[in-house]
Amino acid sequence: QVQLVESGGGLVQAGGSLRLSCAASGRTFKSYAMGWFRQVPRNERELVAAISRSGSSTAYADSVKGRFTISRDNAKNTVYLQMNSLKLEDTAVYSCAADPDGMGVTTSQRLYDYWGQGTQVTVSS
Repeated sequence: QVQLVESGGGLVQAGGSLRLSCAASGRTFKSYAMGWFRQVPRNERELVAAISRSGSSTAYADSVKGRFTISRDNAKNTVYLQMNSLKLEDTAVYSCAADPDGMGVTTSQRLYDYWGQGTQVTVSS
């Protein structure tokens, strides 16, 4: 069982930056592919960014490419999402997820077995 706890969300003005963190329990964090997702009410949850076990491979939604960066520190059991140049449309609940079977970057959310509770990000004008 893996527990994921997100932090770092909050209120930020458009154009600003936030860094989200996701701390994972357990000793096998380095064997999980990880991802960040976001969801707004009445919309489907969407993949924002994903990262492989080693951190050598990443993937991003087109809407965040060039603005967001996913990274991980396996020594700290933590995955990060650096969000720059935030836009109003980035407002959502952001959740991290773990895929214990991922051999590379996992982009399908149905393959993620463990989810955090989420952290709210609100971008204001």
